[in-house]
Amino acid sequence: MSEPLYTTTATSWGGRDGRVVTDDNRLDVSLSVPAGMGGDDGPGTNPEQLFASAWAACFHGALKAVARGEKIVLGDSAVTVTLAISGEFVAGLNFSAKIVAELEGVEEGVASDLINKAHEKCPYSRATRGNVDVLLETITTA
Repeated sequence: MSEPLYTTTATSWGGRDGRVVTDDNRLDVSLSVPAGMGGDDGPGTNPEQLFASAWAACFHGALKAVARGEKIVLGDSAVTVTLAISGEFVAGLNFSAKIVAELEGVEEGVASDLINKAHEKCPYSRATRGNVDVLLETITTA
């Protein structure tokens, strides 16, 4: 195993209805359980929102790196990850995800190729491969 490029640590107190803080204090958030999961839908975020946010940012970085490597100039772009959790606790909960890449000035076929290649490179996509059903979609604009 190679040496890590970066390491971070986060600590949770109280689980889904508590608080999570990173070791450098750059992230310090309150957590609340969504109503759909039996909670009070309080003002805090939740692990699913944090995971979707991290995956979207990481995937977008991978997408830009793939485009750069292929000498494709991206105009404005955005990546949206919609994460769903389903099932029930006793039998097991599962994630599914939809990743939508919005690319300006890229033909549909090229955009589709880029999103597929980014899905192969993104560490979050690689970590969840085989465990999370993922739908990839592109939206292109002139």
